[in-house]
Amino acid sequence: MKRQTSETADFFGFHDRGRLQGGKRADINLIDFDRLSLHTPEVVNDLPAGGKRLVQRAQGYEGTLVAGTPVFERGEHTGAKPGRLVRRGL
Repeated sequence: MKRQTSETADFFGFHDRGRLQGGKRADINLIDFDRLSLHTPEVVNDLPAGGKRLVQRAQGYEGTLVAGTPVFERGEHTGAKPGRLVRRGL
């Protein structure tokens, strides 16, 4: 896990990420592994100009926090948009 979190953040210069510590920006998925499963993929037409994309929804994700702010709770978007474009740290 360390290789996919703090080591990756450090490599790309994101020193405020990759660790669950006070004052750091944390993006976290809360997963119920007993309920985790994938739904059948489906095509949705929700892109501009009628564009299509393939979507595969999942079950078992209880919540997602971006920078410590809940953005998904039990599969529903909370309306919060705390994220921003991420560029390589210098």
